[in-house]
Amino acid sequence: MYLVDRLHKIVRACQEKKPGAQRELYDMFKSRMLGICLRYSGNYDDAEDILQEGFLKVFEKIHQFAFKGAFEGWIRKIMVNTALEKYRLHYRQVSFNESMTEIEDEQENEIAGDIDIHELVKIIQELSPRYRIVFNLYVLEGYSHKEISEMLQISEGTSKSNLSRARTILQEKVNKYYFKSVQTS
Repeated sequence: MYLVDRLHKIVRACQEKKPGAQRELYDMFKSRMLGICLRYSGNYDDAEDILQEGFLKVFEKIHQFAFKGAFEGWIRKIMVNTALEKYRLHYRQVSFNESMTEIEDEQENEIAGDIDIHELVKIIQELSPRYRIVFNLYVLEGYSHKEISEMLQISEGTSKSNLSRARTILQEKVNKYYFKSVQTS
């Protein structure tokens, strides 16, 4: 209960625009939010940019937080939306493949095993932006294809197709990673 009370005090101080509290809040959440940003970005520098832009938005909108629900979830949503905005601005030229709207039942290919989390993030970052975004939104954030299609302004079929392709690519990359690690052992 102490941590919740402490967090509420920090948030209230941030709502009063106190710089010390803003720094404390940033330090409290920067590592976890950077992890989210890394999943949506193509590299570390882009992830840091998303993190900084996201925290600017957190501090701009913190007065809207009404202490209903988890504060971390509220920040997380801002970070994801910031990553999506960056994606929309910088990757408009990337066209979503509308021709693959008919897709067989989704295969639930699990990326299983003891792969290092840092290596897994690197592998996800290697996906094309469209596949990476759909993969993150569906698998890691829990959005439905309908929600993803609305967010990205694509069809549900395209969302399913991009997820399927992302999973296939990830499975191939994970298999290569395991093959390499087995050979070097």
